[in-house]
Amino acid sequence: YLCSMCDKTFSQIDNLKEHSSIHTGTRPYSCDVCGKTFAEKGTLNRHYSIHTREQSFSCNVCDKSFPHIRYLKQHSLTHSAKRPFICSICNKTFSQIGHFKNHLPIHSGDKPYSCSVC
Repeated sequence: YLCSMCDKTFSQIDNLKEHSSIHTGTRPYSCDVCGKTFAEKGTLNRHYSIHTREQSFSCNVCDKSFPHIRYLKQHSLTHSAKRPFICSICNKTFSQIGHFKNHLPIHSGDKPYSCSVC
């Protein structure tokens, strides 16, 4: 099953449906400890670890700490000079394809996200 917004694929339709909430802004899962909300249950489950153990992965550039090594690796891209994703319209560069894909609608006038309040 393919997400029409970001081309991510899923083996089960229920996983695609849950994933779709990250594009709509719906955040139905909330942390019982701090109240932070999440679009996906798996993200909430990973979040819980920040309340149960120390953040043990620190960035050697800016000293930010992360509860999982994958978060540190993703964060490290912000310090990297490698920005292989280039917008052909405005030449803005991105280190991550997801950020690049989220940028593209600003040029087309598409507004894929809507505010649930107003």
